[in-house]
Amino acid sequence: MLKINWNYIKGIVLIGLVAFLYGFAYTKNNVREVGEITIEFEEGKSLFMSHEIVNKLLIQNNTTVKNKAKSVIDLHLLEENVLLHPMVEDAAIFLTVDGLLKVKIKQRTPIARVLSNAKSYYIDKQAKIMPLSENYSARVLLVFGNIKKADIKEIHFLVTKIIEDDFLKKQLISIEKMPNNEFVLNTRVGDQKIFLGKTNNLNKKFKNLKSFFKKTMADKTIENYSAINLKYNYQVVCTKM
Repeated sequence: MLKINWNYIKGIVLIGLVAFLYGFAYTKNNVREVGEITIEFEEGKSLFMSHEIVNKLLIQNNTTVKNKAKSVIDLHLLEENVLLHPMVEDAAIFLTVDGLLKVKIKQRTPIARVLSNAKSYYIDKQAKIMPLSENYSARVLLVFGNIKKADIKEIHFLVTKIIEDDFLKKQLISIEKMPNNEFVLNTRVGDQKIFLGKTNNLNKKFKNLKSFFKKTMADKTIENYSAINLKYNYQVVCTKM
């Protein structure tokens, strides 16, 4: 008489049951609609962007993804839409099991504000152009003059050198680009003009400038000078009032 292997049959039935439940859960999950959208900004600050701005970027086939079935949501497309915004540095979008669409945004970090030919915009830490925001105004170095897109890389280099130095960051408030493509720096205290010239030998120029500042601040003679010239071969040439 043929002996029935009940353990084998039980295993087959169990596998079939698990496959059925998985398929049922998968189908039910896919037809579930996106109920809520949550937006998180890095460090918890929205600053330049609002939740409304981000919501308007979450568009697929010209309509919002809210109340759409999870199965039709293209997360890659939504991320691309968000990343195209000039205020966004990085973004991550994902769906939870219960139909929640989560959006995490990293905004760009401006390091300078440019004012040129009645146009104003930011330059961020990656040397990208970033528009101004109606929500927030960053306290950064002002750069003005006849500035073209070709100048952005050099300005980014100059500004980065300034803000990476705690002393210079406190002393300098703006940069003027002259018609001869040289730069003039303006100080926070006093009316001194610092004629930087080109951005070549910048480390040496700033080292000399810091030495001059520290000496004249210590002996309280800084106000005796109206101009500080760093253009000439590692020298600091000053003009008295």
